[in-house]
Amino acid sequence: MPKGTNQKFKLYRLAQIMMEKTDEEHFITMPEILKELEAYEITADRKSIYNDLKDLEQLGIEVEGEAVGNRYHYHVVSRAFELPELKLLVDAIQSSKFITERKSNALIKKLEKLVSKHDALKLQRQVYVSGRIKTMNESIYYNVDSIHNAITENKKIKFQYFQWNVKKEMELRHGGAFYHISPWGLSWDHENYYLVGYDSVEEKIKYYRVDKMLRVQMTEEEREGKEYFKKLDMSEYARKSFSMFGGDEQQVKLLVKNELAGVIIDRFGKDIMMIPVDAEHFSVNVNVQVSNHFLGWIMSLGAGVKIAGPDEVVERMRKEIERLSNQYNV
Repeated sequence: MPKGTNQKFKLYRLAQIMMEKTDEEHFITMPEILKELEAYEITADRKSIYNDLKDLEQLGIEVEGEAVGNRYHYHVVSRAFELPELKLLVDAIQSSKFITERKSNALIKKLEKLVSKHDALKLQRQVYVSGRIKTMNESIYYNVDSIHNAITENKKIKFQYFQWNVKKEMELRHGGAFYHISPWGLSWDHENYYLVGYDSVEEKIKYYRVDKMLRVQMTEEEREGKEYFKKLDMSEYARKSFSMFGGDEQQVKLLVKNELAGVIIDRFGKDIMMIPVDAEHFSVNVNVQVSNHFLGWIMSLGAGVKIAGPDEVVERMRKEIERLSNQYNV
């Protein structure tokens, strides 16, 4: 029997048909396969399709045939990602603050191509997260890529840094001058990406919100600050700092109500020692970078947590409370 037309595209289109039209719950028959191929102006006989379905395994596409009555029903039985895994990825994308709405939709559309059209409908989900506001800086993905490339190439980067003003306009800091920083890593804190970089002018490690960086470019200068970064334990730093706002590191003693044990463990981990004080309270010593954000976190826990020492941290909290009292004429 002579070969059909457009044979060089047949295996590709067959793979496309099987991936798009079938899954664990949806099947396709041989007449339907031939009809789908005809839509691409590809003609073929049944015997060649049987062989092609076997050949798809060489491409990593496993197809299974099941006898139903006097016909066989065919479907793809394994994929790179299972549907629950893709649902998890979609949920993560939708709930992520740093991914813009437009980019979220584009990424999810790409994930939909990894499943059949039937399962793709199940990926069109909506995750609601309280208070979630998506970032408005579309360039964040390219910023992250540029930073990783510079780290790989051991080069410095330069970029402009902005803040929002009261008119809701981007306002460049330092008069629009470029920052020249040696990138050493990226940190994820409070749903924001931060560049961890060395400032050779001030000779210190600094942190920059990646979504507030503009025109990120890799330079020809070699990175500096390796010895400073080696001393930095990023996971430990993230646990000690609050919203990446640094301060003097100190050991602080907290007096905590028992019902807030979970809050303390979530923040500082299970390795801390929680010492019972009475039937309702325990004390704990934590190493933190004492900043206004740390004091604000303590205040947010209300009567459940009290700073018990050292005296200078207690005094700093008193002054902050006094400042707030004066600010609100209490």
